[in-house]
Amino acid sequence: MENTEQNSLELHGDEEIIEVIDLNETEDGPDNLADDLEDIDFDEDAGADNDEGWETEDEMELERDDSELTFSKHTGSVFCVSLDPATNNLAVTGGEDDKAYVWRVSDGEVVLECTGHKDSVTCAVFSHDSSLVASGDMSGLIKVWKVESKEEIWSFEVGDLEWLEWHPCAPVLLAGTDDGNMWMWKVPSGDCKTFQSSACQSTCGKVLLDGKRAAVGYEDGSVRLWDLKQGNSIHVIKGQDGHQGALTCLACNKDSSLVLTGSVDGRAKLINTATGKVVGVFSLEGGKAKGSRDGEESNSVESVGFCNVLPLVAVAYLDGTLAIYDLSTQVLRHSCRHEAGVVHLQWEESSSLVSTCSLDGALRQWDARSGNMVSEYRGHAAEILDFTVNREGTVAVTASGDNQAKVFCLQRPDR
Repeated sequence: MENTEQNSLELHGDEEIIEVIDLNETEDGPDNLADDLEDIDFDEDAGADNDEGWETEDEMELERDDSELTFSKHTGSVFCVSLDPATNNLAVTGGEDDKAYVWRVSDGEVVLECTGHKDSVTCAVFSHDSSLVASGDMSGLIKVWKVESKEEIWSFEVGDLEWLEWHPCAPVLLAGTDDGNMWMWKVPSGDCKTFQSSACQSTCGKVLLDGKRAAVGYEDGSVRLWDLKQGNSIHVIKGQDGHQGALTCLACNKDSSLVLTGSVDGRAKLINTATGKVVGVFSLEGGKAKGSRDGEESNSVESVGFCNVLPLVAVAYLDGTLAIYDLSTQVLRHSCRHEAGVVHLQWEESSSLVSTCSLDGALRQWDARSGNMVSEYRGHAAEILDFTVNREGTVAVTASGDNQAKVFCLQRPDR
């Protein structure tokens, strides 16, 4: 600009003299200054890139990336992830882009692209021997692919899909739909059996590890234990014994004797699979189970799981609490706080460590004996929607609303 002599910075020895100019007294005046500013090209996005030194704490957290590898082939949110059970070397992810990808955890190399879906892929799982992978979309289109030959070998269309799971020791696929049915197919022959219940959503399901029964949760708060061979329900848990709201999750212990269920009613219930009796109720109210109160705003249970090495269960809540309960007394042992709602939890197979993912985009590990956080991993720019940990507890793979899946190496002091 002109008038540079009035904007000068004069240095006298160690002193600095800065002249402050009143714009109204300059020849240019504010109008001329505005004209001059119009000639400058302002880049609208420049602020996002050139704010060095002026980052907020949130932005600094965003830039932190603890992951070893980022898988970024998806073009929408990544909803689900699982590892191949045989080697844990392959991951499958499903996303909002109507695709599932099978890829190598070591280098992110795509092994198989599962295409042809009509809606977001919300379920993607490997068969027990890792030879097959099933992908299911929200509209109910299910496809099964042979991993080695990369060919689609079977597909089927059901109503809106809620959950999809392989049998633990056979090429048999099970699915739950929003019309209340559970389906079971032999793959690839397609031999089919349906398990019909009341016309309300089948919201979650799990084949028990004995391979003979399945536990299924429903929107009306009921739980059914099904005999897979006979096709009949062995036990129905409903009414006062059932939940007072839709089921969100369930898990079974390693000898299939107990099932733990979670619901939007804020409670987790322990069911004896032999008798169908509720043998425990877990609630955050005072650490001990309480009866349901009408009109009470509940804190939804989002994920549940059994510890394999200690008599403990973990319950994750939408308010950001991870609760560790004593299995036999239902007493609250530890309450582990998160900055946002907990989406999913997973126990390590042979330790008392439990991992969680949260809506704040962080993956955390907790020691259930002490209730202390052992480690925290960041790198996602949005919520983590699903994750899984390998058998050895050394690697976690996450799926996020930022369109990415990430691989994290899990470190522990005793490793």
